[in-house]
Amino acid sequence: QVQLVESGGGLVQAGGSLRLSCAAAGRTFSRYNMGWFRQAPGKEREFVAAIARSGGTTYDADSVKGRFTISRDDAKSTVYLQMNSLKPEDTAVYYCAASSGFILNIKREYDYWGPGTQVTVSS
Repeated sequence: QVQLVESGGGLVQAGGSLRLSCAAAGRTFSRYNMGWFRQAPGKEREFVAAIARSGGTTYDADSVKGRFTISRDDAKSTVYLQMNSLKPEDTAVYYCAASSGFILNIKREYDYWGPGTQVTVSS
């Protein structure tokens, strides 16, 4: 089992920044690929970004390219999502997830999920 807990969400004005953190406990964090997803009201949960277990390869959704950056610190068992130039359409609950799979932009590849943290961007 891997337990994940997100933090760092909140209310921010458009153009602002937030950094989300996801702390992991349980099995060896470094063995997992990590991802961030988000879900807005009435919409499907969608892929945001992922980082491979080695930390050398990252993947971003087109909607966040150039604005969001995913990173990980295996010593702290934590994955981060730095979000810059935020837009109202980024408003959602953000979830981190751990995957032992290979296709990191697909929800079903993820084995463990955190409870989520709310991000609200005002215009």
